[in-house]
Amino acid sequence: QVELVESGGGLVHSGGSLRLSCVASEDMPALRGMGWYRRTPGKERELVASITAGGTTYYIDSVKGRFNISRDGAKNTVYLQMTSLVPEDTAVYYCYASYWTVSWGRGTQVTVSS
Repeated sequence: QVELVESGGGLVHSGGSLRLSCVASEDMPALRGMGWYRRTPGKERELVASITAGGTTYYIDSVKGRFNISRDGAKNTVYLQMTSLVPEDTAVYYCYASYWTVSWGRGTQVTVSS
């Protein structure tokens, strides 16, 4: 199974920006899409953003206009550019890739202080 490794998380002040990256260890045959979930203690996991192999994007309402997802197929990498961060964005962010199966990263912590 393909390994996904996230990076780019950290601690920022409210209004700040972060760029998450997720690199796949190898090509993913029949790739359908990649994206980012986040999980906060006491809350359900939520899909934050996704991008299909064809480039169609999805965003949860709370991040529209602030987050941007993109993919570099040549580098097997998906990015999540996060701007105007607010404390409610604090969570562990997990990358996933959907191909003939689904692979998950181990997560990267994003903390936004008020």
